[in-house]
Amino acid sequence: MAVAEYHTIAAPAEGIYREKMSRFISLAFPVASAAEAKEVIARVANQYHDARHVCWAYMIGAEGKEWLSSDNGEPSGTAGKPILGQIRSAGLTNVVICVVRYFGGIKLGTSGLIVAYREAAREAIAAAQIITAYEMATLTFSFPYLAMNDVMKAVKSPDVKIVAQAFDNLCSMTLTIRADRADALRAKLESCGAQMAD
Repeated sequence: MAVAEYHTIAAPAEGIYREKMSRFISLAFPVASAAEAKEVIARVANQYHDARHVCWAYMIGAEGKEWLSSDNGEPSGTAGKPILGQIRSAGLTNVVICVVRYFGGIKLGTSGLIVAYREAAREAIAAAQIITAYEMATLTFSFPYLAMNDVMKAVKSPDVKIVAQAFDNLCSMTLTIRADRADALRAKLESCGAQMAD
């Protein structure tokens, strides 16, 4: 199985671009899903409710297959597409970029808007720390209490993150691991007597 690695940003980042008195504030956020991206967009729109436009684009998934953009009232294709274009050209995914525009009184025209939104998005990306991330898999399993030592040895790895665990006569655990390493861990756990839930 190929390693589904991708590039995203480590933390929120901000950029600013000015053109003919208009101010474009760009805000980039790491997100894990389209639903999370939409929550971020709603939060930004609420925070900058006095701005004329809050345009945005997001891309989700290791292969960047899920994406959406919005011109939010700007002429069609002048805002969302250039923002999305910058996400693509930076090779990023699991990211949402919102560009807030405060109108300065001078119209920029179609080509001026495309440049402004593109440059604003680029500024936010330039300010961000780009990291390599991996597609994750979740494993849920149960095991007899007597197998505890073997199971704990099997899951003791910097790659494994324990999400939930319960210890009784029958113990259970949920963990996440890089998707490309999940099968090997599953086999190791089953050899310890673990029963997979999925």
